[in-house]
Amino acid sequence: MATIRDIAAAVGVSSGTVSRVLNNDPSLSISQARRETIVATAQELGYATPRSRYRASKIAPLAGRKGGVQARIALLHFLTSEQELFDPYYVGVRLGIERRCAENGLEIGRVFTPLSPWNVKDHGAMPGAIVIGKHGRGEIAALSAHCPQVVFADVDPHLAQHDCVAADLAMATRQILDGLWSVGYRRIGFIGCNELMDGNSEPYTEMRCRAYLDWMKAKNALDPALLALGEGREWGHNLRLEVGYEQAGRLLALPVRPDAILAANDNMAIGAYRAIQEEGLTIPAHIALASFNNIPVTEFLNPTLSTMDIPGDSIGEAAVDLLVERLMGRTYSKHVTIPTRMRWRDSCRHPAG
Repeated sequence: MATIRDIAAAVGVSSGTVSRVLNNDPSLSISQARRETIVATAQELGYATPRSRYRASKIAPLAGRKGGVQARIALLHFLTSEQELFDPYYVGVRLGIERRCAENGLEIGRVFTPLSPWNVKDHGAMPGAIVIGKHGRGEIAALSAHCPQVVFADVDPHLAQHDCVAADLAMATRQILDGLWSVGYRRIGFIGCNELMDGNSEPYTEMRCRAYLDWMKAKNALDPALLALGEGREWGHNLRLEVGYEQAGRLLALPVRPDAILAANDNMAIGAYRAIQEEGLTIPAHIALASFNNIPVTEFLNPTLSTMDIPGDSIGEAAVDLLVERLMGRTYSKHVTIPTRMRWRDSCRHPAG
């Protein structure tokens, strides 16, 4: 069995760095690429932590029972590998899934993406699958027909029969808006995207957008001009830097610009930074910013970005835990909510404490 020293030698880092990465130490300063290399090398060398060896010893006797743990599962991702590289949040979700699978002795047999979609004719059935992000109902139905246990990560598909784990984005949105309002921001804009899937053309259905509209209406402060949404049918792919740049530009061009902007994710907020700076404006003196996800780069922006911390790796780990329970025989569904935490920083005034 491989040791931490073996992994360190293969990657060219210290044993302490390997140990901290494999134990998910958040205080470790290391690039995401190096972190992924260490995790991948550990998997290739067959490394198992003491915790995972203990868990495997408990699970292995159940493998032969009806409903017991199966060896190979599928992973269905709404992003391609290239698209995922531009969104560290979803890298975290996937790494959480891979780490917990390794701990439980599960093997990710196939990964399906938009470039390699699920097709039962080509790939056959599997006992379990984890679905990351939003997918069309037709795709979900086809997967469910050939995969007995399906768990959704980072999304609630509103399908009672399936397990899911996600953050409460509506509550998180209200929390950010409450904080901005409490320190005097009144003309608050929102940049995001329309959520169009399965031919559904109904606008404003994305959860953060919907929560923003409802909250602003309740405050009698809604100005439709302050809502700037990217168009197109690729929902998650619209939450990108360039879309944030474009939509922030729309708000800045208004006769009366907002005094604060809430972005649907950190990538869009980073795009908004550029748009604001190109107008010769200063954050937060002229306009404030806040967003969602707390990806690592947000602490290194100038000014640092206020953002809602959504633990993607914990969402991934919890999704695997749910799938293991299902494979071991649980027959009822669970819908798990992972808590969020606001990280108030220098991009806006924020509540004391």
